[in-house]
Amino acid sequence: MPALCRDCLIQLKTERRCPACGSPRIQTHPELFSLTIAHMDCDAFYASVEKRDDPSLADKPIIIGGGKRGVVSTACYVARIRGVRSAMPMFQALKLCPDAVIIRPRMQAYVEASRAIRSLMEELTPSIEPLSLDEAFLDLTGTERLHGAPPAVMLAKLVKRMQDELGLTGSIGLSHNKFLAKVASDLDKPRGFSVIGAAETDAFLANKPVSLIWGVGQVTRNSLESAGIRTFTDLLRWDQSELTARFGSMGYRLWHLARGQDKRRVSAHEPMKSISNETTFFEDTSDPDILDGHLWRMAEKVSDRAKAKQLAGRVVTLKLKRADHSGLTRRLSLRDATQMADTIYRTARNLFEQVGNQGPYRLLGCGLSDLCPEVEADKSGDLLDPGATKRSEAERATDAIRNKFGSKAILKGRSLR
Repeated sequence: MPALCRDCLIQLKTERRCPACGSPRIQTHPELFSLTIAHMDCDAFYASVEKRDDPSLADKPIIIGGGKRGVVSTACYVARIRGVRSAMPMFQALKLCPDAVIIRPRMQAYVEASRAIRSLMEELTPSIEPLSLDEAFLDLTGTERLHGAPPAVMLAKLVKRMQDELGLTGSIGLSHNKFLAKVASDLDKPRGFSVIGAAETDAFLANKPVSLIWGVGQVTRNSLESAGIRTFTDLLRWDQSELTARFGSMGYRLWHLARGQDKRRVSAHEPMKSISNETTFFEDTSDPDILDGHLWRMAEKVSDRAKAKQLAGRVVTLKLKRADHSGLTRRLSLRDATQMADTIYRTARNLFEQVGNQGPYRLLGCGLSDLCPEVEADKSGDLLDPGATKRSEAERATDAIRNKFGSKAILKGRSLR
């Protein structure tokens, strides 16, 4: 059976340990050297960057997020073992892990690390489809002749270089389409390398929960469960026309995914359509201070990502979901495109006030769309708000100070709510 040592990268026959370096990290699979679609997902990316940049944190549980009234953005694996999860309220996380080190996000540091990883990927293939700062699809079809090695070897080399050169780790999922590659990358984290071959697809998916499908959240799961669908095996009992009639385009997609079919290509040049951030609360809330604090932090994150990608947007979106899972979405088109956190926050805040008190809410989100290059942003100012220009200048100065001295150098009071 084809086998690969993930440490010294030699190809070999099935072994328990590598005969060359003695490593037990041997990857074996009948289709190991013929599959070409991969998904690479960094391991606890933000937390890993913080531990890399501050070695004193190496063995400590760390949580990336806001103050006691904030929420967890992400956490290292030490904290996750204690039960800490993304979007969990900070007070709950600290009950589970009282000795955790709390760190506010340093988006610029994460962006720089992401760019370094992307540079390593580009040495393997031009067919890269980023999903976020810390994950991407790669299509290595036709690259074996170029590199003199199968895609599996080059992917193992990629994550080895990430660790050796950048001090960061990632997990690889390798398969024959994007859906299964993404599923595979989650099977053995951290530092995982999992393969789902074409021949085993049906057997692998049988009786797996439909929650395995990327994008199937709690609301969709509830709808599927009401139709008696909990697993892929349940989906296989439905005709395509029946699923489509009941669930629309999602039903058509589910019919194909239940059979492990996904014809989407890895699209290297897919334009970004929006930048957004949202959080699901551990407990539903109508508290205006809590909601306002979250809204500001989301506006900051959206702004940071827009600035990092040198983009701006002309439409600000507010997303709300009530306790009964019913949703509200409000959008406002701006006169000028923006990438400023102050403008995004104030626009989203006005949209929130227009909605009125319809809580409690279980989810809050903020986004920027109708994107354009940043050179088109924030040109004419706001005649109805004379202070807008000064706030914009202050924000630019704040960005410069944070880039030089770290994200904690300057904080707004509302970010502590």
